Amino acid sequence: MKSFRQALRVGLVLTVATILGPSPHAAPANPLVAVLQAELSRNLDVLRKQPEPPYFIGYTVTDSRVRAIAASFGALTRSEERRSRVLTTEVRVGTYDLDSTHQVRGGMPSSRYSRAALPLTDDATAIRAVLWRTTDRRYKDAVEALARVRTNIATKVKEESAAADFSREEPQVSIGEPASCALDGPDWEQRLRRVTAPFADDPDMYMADAELSVTSDTRYYVNSEGTQLVVGDTACRLSIQALTKASDGMELPLYVTYHATTPAGLPRDAQLLADVRTLMTQAAALRKAPTVEPFAGPAILSGRAAAVFFHEIFGHRVEGHRQKNVDESQTFAKKLGEPILPPFLSVIFDPTVQKFGTQELAGHYLFDDEGVKAQRVTVVDHGVLKTFLMSRSPVPGITRSNGHGRAQTGNAPVSRQSNLIVESSQTMPYEKLVERLKTEIKAQGKPFGLLFENIEGGFTFTGRTIPNAFTVIPTVVYRVYADARPPELVRGVDIIGTPLSAFSKIVATSDKPEVFNGICGAESGGVPVSAISPALLVSEVEVQKKAHSQATPPILAAPQKKKPS
Repeated sequence: MKSFRQALRVGLVLTVATILGPSPHAAPANPLVAVLQAELSRNLDVLRKQPEPPYFIGYTVTDSRVRAIAASFGALTRSEERRSRVLTTEVRVGTYDLDSTHQVRGGMPSSRYSRAALPLTDDATAIRAVLWRTTDRRYKDAVEALARVRTNIATKVKEESAAADFSREEPQVSIGEPASCALDGPDWEQRLRRVTAPFADDPDMYMADAELSVTSDTRYYVNSEGTQLVVGDTACRLSIQALTKASDGMELPLYVTYHATTPAGLPRDAQLLADVRTLMTQAAALRKAPTVEPFAGPAILSGRAAAVFFHEIFGHRVEGHRQKNVDESQTFAKKLGEPILPPFLSVIFDPTVQKFGTQELAGHYLFDDEGVKAQRVTVVDHGVLKTFLMSRSPVPGITRSNGHGRAQTGNAPVSRQSNLIVESSQTMPYEKLVERLKTEIKAQGKPFGLLFENIEGGFTFTGRTIPNAFTVIPTVVYRVYADARPPELVRGVDIIGTPLSAFSKIVATSDKPEVFNGICGAESGGVPVSAISPALLVSEVEVQKKAHSQATPPILAAPQKKKPS
């Protein structure tokens, strides 16, 4: 699962006591919220008279505006604006303890949501027509699903998990301002052209792109418990990607990405051009760098590499819904209260944090996608597992959400990561960490150790039917020797392993955490996340050969850069 929100001006949060409608003293409804609430009430009144009445209905509308600009080798390749409104409808039949979303063992999972496009204007008649159709369809599907659930329970062995299907949560009312973002399009078109122009000086650069995406999402959410939310969220993501190729055909990608909540928060041209020059220097060095054979030995993962390491290997395995799905490996399901990490490490997930130092965090939000308020969650305290990341799908012993039900627009939320923060009580300056690495190399009698400076991303498998393993994909790796020789740039390896073994190898950490912002893809789609970690010294890491193309470099020479007249 390759991995890797800032809400704008949110109004007062009010707790309301009613179950099937908002408090009469709730914040003034947004016009669209008023339409959603009226149709919800009408549909609920009718469906409650059916033999299998719904006990929960929820509507989410995501109004998304995207401005995207891209350039390559100094030329503009894309500049566009688009807007969409997507409605997702959730209807649950049964009870909080057992409902139509319950897993049917041995069968395909039933869909919880219906997705439909909405008009871009607040035309009540047109909007209510869509709500009516999707609610009717979703209700009928839920009734059929509940029948399958009851049959499945009656004909299968007793379930391991006795947890309810849906948690009871306090309704929330928060009517904020819709998201908006002013972007000087022509200025950014010129900036991206300037930033990518230097790549044209390198005839061995096969791809050199810069892309800016400014997304302003306004989420409207109402449910039959009384929740009413309007939350605005703007995310600016700028990425620079370069691709070169070694003489043996190996493709060598390099990346640098930036995240901010406003265009003004992105770097100025001087820094962007400096980062481009660094990418070009690294690309030239990587083309000449030797490859590394499969190896197991001591290593250091930089803060950014360690952040992705924890996101992929640890974070996905503490997502709550995985602890009750019979098809998941459930690595930590029975380990609450037990040590699972070295005692000097704690892991917190905190979507309420907007910045780490000067860096804005992509995993920030105020309410999750099930209308639950964001919360700081200490998952591991000094090595001991305390809880899981929870959506509104309970697990044995944990009956409430902790604000981590998340999804990409149009998908059904499940428990997902937010801002992952690794804290260590056993730190040392980075230089001393390198010395410890050299000591470990000598003690193990290894010819060298490895230093992973930067990474592209990674993926992990958490199911039972395939090996429960992970891969982290580095882009900049050094071979470190125990003697006075300087670190040597190498290429051609991926980090592989299994989670429990990998965690047991962590020996020490640096004293300076680093941030990785990105998009994490999983069952509920891509969601923005952040991970923060100090550098890690591990006594053993295993690497395998990286897959690479067998095609030779181009026969034709690259076109010459046009000289100014």
